[in-house]
Amino acid sequence: MIQTPQGLIIIGDPVAHSLSPRMHAAALKKAGLQHLDYTARQVRAEELDSIVAEIRERKLAGNVTIPHKQNMYQLCDSISELARRVRAINTFWMQGDILCGDNTDVAGFDFAAKRLVGESPEGLKIALIGAGGAASAVAIAIQSWDDCSLTVWNRSEDRLREFVEEFDYVNGVSLLEDAVKDANLVINATPIGLKDNAHPVELDLLPSDAAVLDLVYKPDETAWVKDARLSSRKAEDGIHMLIEQGAVAFRRWFGVEPDRGAMWDALKGSAS
Repeated sequence: MIQTPQGLIIIGDPVAHSLSPRMHAAALKKAGLQHLDYTARQVRAEELDSIVAEIRERKLAGNVTIPHKQNMYQLCDSISELARRVRAINTFWMQGDILCGDNTDVAGFDFAAKRLVGESPEGLKIALIGAGGAASAVAIAIQSWDDCSLTVWNRSEDRLREFVEEFDYVNGVSLLEDAVKDANLVINATPIGLKDNAHPVELDLLPSDAAVLDLVYKPDETAWVKDARLSSRKAEDGIHMLIEQGAVAFRRWFGVEPDRGAMWDALKGSAS
């Protein structure tokens, strides 16, 4: 039996940019749960243990974003099989006194990527920039695609080695240019472009027909996505991933499907 949370929260650092409160407020209203608040809380690394204690005490549910997804994995009592494979938590809830964790980023990424490259990806050469919690979700999703290869680059070579050990079907490279040079799909799984107009990789290093998927999102899209589209490439930011992972999380918390249309309208500023 699902235990209705006493409140909802997203934790991260930074977190002020998050559109999750707006999106989930619309979903809660449509579901007749508008008495519940969904709030954003900036949490530094050294504050994570104390916020988890508060989550337990107040019987909260919610989401985790950068940079706490992998550390939250260590703090949950019950972890879904999928989250164990990803080794990162982005969705949590209380069941009695048990803190439960799951990863809905896998479903969110799979939905967003297939919107971009087609419902049955096959034979793609994929480049992934970054090796954090979001990148792990990407790797798990792509493993189920037919005959696709995944090459990963990360700024920290130590973390890159760990990532390749975790996902032995992934190829790690030390030069970003080597990761993207033959790619059909290039994915940014880093925060680059969140605070400014920086590109995670310059577009002239990519094949002219490579599609671009930025897991970063902004209300008016990231500069990388805009510039990729101007260069006649298929390109999307992380907004569809945000909605789908949020919808799966909502189902975990309440046992019902949210109104995805209301969530989309809220993000586009057209909700009442």
